[in-house]
Amino acid sequence: MAGNRKDYYQILGVSRNASAEEIKKQYRQLALKYHPDRNPGDKSAEEKFKEAAEAYEVLHDPEKRRLYDTYGHEGLSSTGFSGFRDFSDIFRSFGDIFEDLFGFGGMGGRATAAQAGSDLRYDLTLDFLEATLGTEVTIEVPRVIDCRTCGGSGAKPGTQKVPCTQCGGRGVVTRTHGIFQITTTCPRCQGMREFIAEPCPSCRGEGQIRDKKKLKVKIPPGVDQGTHLVMAGEGNAGRFGGPPGDLYVILNVRGHEKFRREGQDLRLEAPLSFTQAALGTRLTIPTLTGSRELVIPPGTQPGEVIRLRGEGVPYPRGSRRGDLLVEVRVTIPRNLSPRQEELLRELAREEGNDTQTSRQDLNTGQAGQSEGFLKKIWNAIKSFAP
Repeated sequence: MAGNRKDYYQILGVSRNASAEEIKKQYRQLALKYHPDRNPGDKSAEEKFKEAAEAYEVLHDPEKRRLYDTYGHEGLSSTGFSGFRDFSDIFRSFGDIFEDLFGFGGMGGRATAAQAGSDLRYDLTLDFLEATLGTEVTIEVPRVIDCRTCGGSGAKPGTQKVPCTQCGGRGVVTRTHGIFQITTTCPRCQGMREFIAEPCPSCRGEGQIRDKKKLKVKIPPGVDQGTHLVMAGEGNAGRFGGPPGDLYVILNVRGHEKFRREGQDLRLEAPLSFTQAALGTRLTIPTLTGSRELVIPPGTQPGEVIRLRGEGVPYPRGSRRGDLLVEVRVTIPRNLSPRQEELLRELAREEGNDTQTSRQDLNTGQAGQSEGFLKKIWNAIKSFAP
């Protein structure tokens, strides 16, 4: 633990395995005991009030508490928390607790600083070729925008907000409750310091409305399922001059009837008859951008893959592309005509293999009679038959 800083558990008077409810209960008691309005001019009470608030800020937050338990005070540096500057910080942070204690809020009104708009999500479904080759689509996004009638002010056009008469434009009011003097957010202007005497008829004084906007989304080539595209500033509008949020477009890509994507490569099955595989042939195959002729060399084996460089999916950044992997799938006819069977047997005899008498000993792995080339192909191909 760094320096001479006190242990937060000791400050609150709870054990290190105390529950969240125990921590809150103990802080409530200390906050009431050392509240500055109850101890006017007592610097020691003020210091204990601040210490208790700092301890509660850390221990009631699960992540801060985990870091503190593991690394001590040094572990809190990554959270950006370094204590409270003054009493107003404490009352703003724990207004709910002081509401419970005194029946109304603590010092200071509601913060009126600029608030950024919230982010939005849009799920976009693309066809396979749209995702791999890139495209541009138009989407319509529901979102919150500043009211067009009043420009976001909330006041009726031609009128202006006026200083709140209840708080005198301060945004807070002060109340006396027994020995306490408590400053709270003004109930009339809600801490805004101004009051809308004549609300805008379009937004009813809210300053914002719900609307839809059409946006063009440029889809870069090579995107895949689950890709996130960020459109900065296209989320909900901010408040009090805050910036708008962002729009996250989540891509869903439909499958393709012929291609299967493997990273930036594509896989395509090429069905061949066993005679085409044995003798070789030429095939016209599809590609992402059209079709091309593929030479199948003689003796091509079932399951063999022919790689076509640069015929795959473009990389999202750069000019490179993946490859097209053509996998040979040999089909076997299920029913042979008498003439086809006669020719096959004749070829088998030519190879020195009598298909009617050949046998194989599964115990020794030795063939009783040498199998010819065609028989070996036949047996190998049959294992790939659909």
